[in-house]
Amino acid sequence: MSGMNHVVVIGDVVGSRAAADRGGLHRALGAALAAVNRRRGTDLRITVGDEYQGTVPSLGVATAVVLDLRVALLPAHDVRHGIGRGPTAVLDPAAGIEDGPGWWAARAAIEAVSARAAHAATRAARTGYRSADVEEPAGAVEAALLARDELVGRLDERSLSVLRGLLGGRTQRELAAEQGVSASAVSQRVRRDGIGVVLAMGEWLEDLA
Repeated sequence: MSGMNHVVVIGDVVGSRAAADRGGLHRALGAALAAVNRRRGTDLRITVGDEYQGTVPSLGVATAVVLDLRVALLPAHDVRHGIGRGPTAVLDPAAGIEDGPGWWAARAAIEAVSARAAHAATRAARTGYRSADVEEPAGAVEAALLARDELVGRLDERSLSVLRGLLGGRTQRELAAEQGVSASAVSQRVRRDGIGVVLAMGEWLEDLA
């Protein structure tokens, strides 16, 4: 594994220090990570406090994982992510400590998205991407992630519930029955709130190697 090219994810909870129930936040984060790991076959794990990280099979899987996690935790908690691609090396197999340009790229990405969110025009930014290969064009991926973050950040609790269900494989008819509304009402919400666009973007992004 040492020196191989990998895609890695680093994440943290936005504003976690102000959380009234940090124990509850930690449990919610742990449950969300466990669910995503089961679904995606990843190894994301909490490292300290509200920070977590792990390697993923591809850039496409990384974009899916970060969306899954964000939607699972909203609206109670929000998260931001840095996705990096590059060589990684295992420094301590027993402790699972890794290092290398892939991790440095992910750290640079999460720092960049945090800075981006500090500006009013891009305050919805929650996901960044960097590659250790300076010749890899990352701008298109960054643009898609920024647009998706904006759409997801605008969703109310009901729309988040619909998106969460659709990402989990539920149908609009099933979600309508659970919520006690018509299938037409769910369909209108999917169109009106951009949920369909978020899903379509996710499908295209997941094709990234």
